[in-house]
Amino acid sequence: MSGLLIVIAGPSGAGKGTIFHSLLERMPNTVASISATTRAPRGKEVDGVEYFFKTKEQFEEMIARDELLEYANVFGNYYGTPKKFVMDGINSGKNIILEIDVVGAEQIKRKFPECVGIFIMPPSFEVLEKRLRGRATDSEESIVRRLSEAKRELSTYKMFDYIVFNDNLSEAIAQTETIIKAERNKISRNESKIEQLLNE
Repeated sequence: MSGLLIVIAGPSGAGKGTIFHSLLERMPNTVASISATTRAPRGKEVDGVEYFFKTKEQFEEMIARDELLEYANVFGNYYGTPKKFVMDGINSGKNIILEIDVVGAEQIKRKFPECVGIFIMPPSFEVLEKRLRGRATDSEESIVRRLSEAKRELSTYKMFDYIVFNDNLSEAIAQTETIIKAERNKISRNESKIEQLLNE
């Protein structure tokens, strides 16, 4: 049985990163997507583990050959999701999961509409603001910008398949895990297996 491509998105402070890492720990058949990038390796980063490190020319060749599900230029460096890594994982039966912004999620949805899009949202903007201020790492200007960005991101909700309100973290993790398990059991994803059973 083929695996799933799971796209986790949501505003800063919603808890998507925590949910993403929890799913990797809880679901042994689920692996993180590895991005390609043109930035230089940092510390002990290994090619093919943290990132696929590429030159600018190599990355632009990947763009030209349509080898990326999404990509962006961030502060002069390219970052993107290699199609081959994702498809190899899915075809081997693994779930490939990635945490990404809504712009990247939209690109992936266009190229791979059967992916499972899950938007993580705090129960209210008041809670989101409280979380952002609780970090004590962002300036007032940054917090205001992030809240404005969260409203813009939420307006794209129809692009996603599910929304999970992260009021209680353990419940939000469990809900997201349940969504993934339910998707694996959809009739549309199991028709070939059903046909095989019927023809025995």
